[in-house]
Amino acid sequence: MSEHILMIDDDMRLSAMVGDYLRSHGYQVSTAPSLGAGREMLARQACDALVLDLMLPDGDGLDLCRELRGSPRTRTLPLLMLSARGEPTDRIVGLEIGADDYLPKPFEPRELLARVRALLRRSGTGQAEDDIWRFGKLEIDNGLRQVRVDGLPADLTSYQFDLLTVLARHPGRVLSRDQIMDSLKGHPLEAFDRSIDVHVSRIRAAIEADPKNPQRILTVRGVGYVFAKKQDAE
Repeated sequence: MSEHILMIDDDMRLSAMVGDYLRSHGYQVSTAPSLGAGREMLARQACDALVLDLMLPDGDGLDLCRELRGSPRTRTLPLLMLSARGEPTDRIVGLEIGADDYLPKPFEPRELLARVRALLRRSGTGQAEDDIWRFGKLEIDNGLRQVRVDGLPADLTSYQFDLLTVLARHPGRVLSRDQIMDSLKGHPLEAFDRSIDVHVSRIRAAIEADPKNPQRILTVRGVGYVFAKKQDAE
């Protein structure tokens, strides 16, 4: 089962964007707009990591951080604190009272993802076996963000790596261009959905034995793309 991340932030647009981005990378995500709602969620269900805003409509995130570190049940919960204030004292105080990491706003979703992954690895929550996905001779190494074919690295950009993982996370399922672009919201906006076609073409050039006759990423005409369930005579 994938790790569960709770994000407590009153910026609903930001929470929705970050939630979609983390889900596209295999995490379960719950969001809460206030300390009260966050406390209720924490009481009802366990989570593997917490992303906590410093300034909330009903209180200060530092207060919740103190509560969590004072409870045996949540003393070791990986906690990433967010703040738009940007004051060094906020970061220092947050770390001193038990936050594991601190990220100022605005931030890149990719950086938040990397920091959450690091927290989960350090806590022992992240599953090492999930870091590498194997499909015949194709390997997708999420930890190193590297793709290998028959042991040799494939040359992909960061955007292309994430596009490939979106498809590979749902083998056998057809994804439309809109679905793919929605899953890649953490990247700078691509102007037209035809850009997906260009990137898929470049991914095929890097991972397919014959890019003109692809066996890994298949086109479903008029709909989108599907990542093949079985590859290399599996």
